[in-house]
Amino acid sequence: MTGNAGPVIVPGTVFGVVGALAAFPLRLAVREVEHRHAELRRGVTRRTSHVVFGRTLLAKTTKAGDVEIERRAKAEREAGRALVSENGFLRLLGLMKAPEASSLSRQSLIDQSRLAGGDLDMLSLFDAFEHDAEPYSFRDLILARKYAGLIASGASWGAIARSVHRSGAVASLTAKSLNLGSQHGRPDAIYLDEGRSELDGQLLFDLGSPEDDTLEELFAEAEMAEEEGRHDDAAALYQRCLAIDPKDAIAAFNRANCLRGAGRVAEAAHDYARAIKLDPGFVEAWFNLAGLMSDEGKVASARRHLQKAMALDKTYADPVFNLARLEFDAGHLAEARRLWVRYLELDAESEWARIAQKGIQFVDLHIAGERDVRA
Repeated sequence: MTGNAGPVIVPGTVFGVVGALAAFPLRLAVREVEHRHAELRRGVTRRTSHVVFGRTLLAKTTKAGDVEIERRAKAEREAGRALVSENGFLRLLGLMKAPEASSLSRQSLIDQSRLAGGDLDMLSLFDAFEHDAEPYSFRDLILARKYAGLIASGASWGAIARSVHRSGAVASLTAKSLNLGSQHGRPDAIYLDEGRSELDGQLLFDLGSPEDDTLEELFAEAEMAEEEGRHDDAAALYQRCLAIDPKDAIAAFNRANCLRGAGRVAEAAHDYARAIKLDPGFVEAWFNLAGLMSDEGKVASARRHLQKAMALDKTYADPVFNLARLEFDAGHLAEARRLWVRYLELDAESEWARIAQKGIQFVDLHIAGERDVRA
């Protein structure tokens, strides 16, 4: 069903999904996005402009799990990407009705509810309000005040979000009293005053299939193994993902990284190339393949891949630095200097920037020394 007029997906937009979607299988979401001449992929690359946070991230019920979600959300915001909730994503697709018009700004909601800005942002990202972003509604203000009370009593935004999505329609909670505690011994559970009934049940659209569930679980398991440094295990899991969805460039890229970490160089090169074939604009795959070629002493190949990465993304500083270092090692000092100057235009603050400055100074001294010798 198409909702009220509202934001739509702009052709060319690149969406990345962090965590599996609870309300919408990824394969169907990809199809809907592609119909709008945009892209949707698992994970985040440099081309990603919008990041959809899947509600299955809330399955990690520990405080550490919530902190990790907050860290990831902060990193994506600081990288300049737009954060999108699942409901917000469905509204962009026209698959969920947009809430009624509203007028409350984010700051106004904070001022009137006493809910901390960070908690508001995370609860919005996980659809604990009618609206997933400003402007908010009066119902959202009522909910914000209730949530602020729960947090003052010791609840976390994560516990609230998990409980809300066991309740049914979020708007229905505006007329009910929410309290912290549990008749089943779960101190962070939220319950209704009406008979102390806990908020149970799942708020899911039944659009999935066993294959969807298997793929999402496999991918999450592979990411965990990769994070823990179990490279061979992660590579095997990503291979199973690719057997289900052979067109997944992210899975191919992640598998290549794991194979490289396991020292399986030839297989890693194959999977980087596979990721590039599936997505020719995948700049990180070009860059990592260049690094692999450089490690193997294949300088000409590394140079070509770095140049391709630079051509695809003119703001990507890393390939500029690596190409400068490669040219320096090859004795092409003038070209190395030119590239280091370009690198400093992209990054003037990091440790790598200081190395680039020293490289420029070295080349200048070398050139000056040669002039003195000739004189």
